[in-house]
Amino acid sequence: MITTTDDSARTEHSSMSKKLILLMSLACGMAVANLYYNQPLLADMGRSFHATAHQVSNIAMFTQIGYAVGMFIFVPMGDMKERRLLIAGLLIAVTISLIGIATAQNLLWINLASFAVGVTTVVPQIILPLAAQLAAPVERGKVIGNIMGGLFIGILLARTVSGLIGGSLGWRTMYWIAAAMMLALAIILQTFLPKSYPESRLSFAGLYKSIGHLIVTQPVLREASLIGAMLFGSFSIFWTSLSFFLEGEPYHYGSEVAGLFGLIGIVGVMGAPIVGRLADRFNAKTMVGLLIGICLFSYLFFGFLGTSLWALFVGVVLLDLGVQGAQVSNQTRIYSLIPEARSRLNTVYMVSYFLGGSLGSTLSGYAWSWWKWQGVCVTGGIMIVIALIIWAAHRTKT
Repeated sequence: MITTTDDSARTEHSSMSKKLILLMSLACGMAVANLYYNQPLLADMGRSFHATAHQVSNIAMFTQIGYAVGMFIFVPMGDMKERRLLIAGLLIAVTISLIGIATAQNLLWINLASFAVGVTTVVPQIILPLAAQLAAPVERGKVIGNIMGGLFIGILLARTVSGLIGGSLGWRTMYWIAAAMMLALAIILQTFLPKSYPESRLSFAGLYKSIGHLIVTQPVLREASLIGAMLFGSFSIFWTSLSFFLEGEPYHYGSEVAGLFGLIGIVGVMGAPIVGRLADRFNAKTMVGLLIGICLFSYLFFGFLGTSLWALFVGVVLLDLGVQGAQVSNQTRIYSLIPEARSRLNTVYMVSYFLGGSLGSTLSGYAWSWWKWQGVCVTGGIMIVIALIIWAAHRTKT
């Protein structure tokens, strides 16, 4: 039986301080960045290990698969364990995993270390349900949007920072710096995060069994998860191949410039808090459909005008706005379904999301190897069209 404690029930009607929201936003951005440092550096890593584009794209794939595995293992524990200690422990583990990448001597080593980084970098997906628990219902979408804004900026700045550091100091230096940051973050969050109260008294076996029950009984969760998987797959397709595209005709740019594209995407990410507010006021399902259309429009820029730098800029802004905005809307939808099961709902959604991302990274490697940039654009566009079909076919109203 699922029960809710008096303490957690009281947090449902309290407001979060701006300082706490800012801390959670920064923590999510810093932690999630670990997943994306490799994308502008893939070409450099490939040269270090004498690997092909397809082989080195597996680094991104293993990272995202690891993230999906880590979410399935650790994120549901947020419903039954004290989240602050869980977060600090995972940050120590990811510190060790990042050192593993920094010291990698071959492709097998770096693939295994990247998988470990993915497994242990699930802290943002524990912080988000904690924020949903602490926020008052009337401001939940705004709070989630603000924290997701920090997370999205972390995703994009990760590419910029890693591109600049990797281009000047080498890709290994980036991972030593990341390890130091995660150790510092573990100490800060253990000190300043509020103690949380478990929202469920299920056993471990009952907890994981209930995840299957949620998938079967919650159509909104199924729809949101499938759409999220397809959109993030299209997102990964673009970013995984971008460094290969930019180092060839007509651009001839290095990893530094590939990373700087992350700064452009921040323009789109700035819309995440606005999307969160709109999701509080208007129909979230309608918002998702609109944002899928924006994603599709971005790929039209990439495919038809990708050899023009301004078209890449516009496309990046649209893609980031569409993908991240749809995620905010979808998470607002699922967090309202069963309050005491938010970590498990988030597990289903985010595991699906990153399995879609790992599929996108794999398809990107094949598409680039076989058909270069046009193949990448067609493959990404197909995933977005599938998301649109799923959105149109499901009859959920919220």
